[in-house]
Amino acid sequence: MEEMNSVLDGAMPEIAAFPERDRLMLELLYGCGIRNSELVGINLDHIHVRNEIILIRGKGSKERYVPFGGAAQSALAAYLPVRRQVLAEQKKTTPALLINARGGRLTTRSVGRIIKRIAVARGLSPDVHPHTLRHAFGTHMLEEGADLRAIQELLGHERLSTTQRYTQLSTKHLLSVY
Repeated sequence: MEEMNSVLDGAMPEIAAFPERDRLMLELLYGCGIRNSELVGINLDHIHVRNEIILIRGKGSKERYVPFGGAAQSALAAYLPVRRQVLAEQKKTTPALLINARGGRLTTRSVGRIIKRIAVARGLSPDVHPHTLRHAFGTHMLEEGADLRAIQELLGHERLSTTQRYTQLSTKHLLSVY
């Protein structure tokens, strides 16, 4: 958990061309436990800031709402003006929350590269990828005493047995991956 905190607490400008977006990506991947494909599929109108929830479209076109906390809300507030500026400069519009420097929707491959770059810059293993953050979310929820069924809902797992795999991952194993 300390390794994840070091990634989230560290400054982004020295390692990112688009630090506000990258911080928001990390906060959503780790803080909400969403899949990479779900992350890049988020549109602006999926975010309900007042209720602190995001509509997530998961596997099989299933929808669920996931809560997000203050850190993600702060990251969102910092990112949105930068997003508007990029779109204005590129003379583009898009419903996508996360965009690249050309104003297009961010891809899952790009997210993977960005996460790896951030991890390496923080001295973590280059094996860190977006799904690592999802596993960390599930594991940390369990460690903090969250109900397995609640975690199942948040992760969007159809079967509880899928969620139970998270109980088999030890903290030491996760830390060695980081």
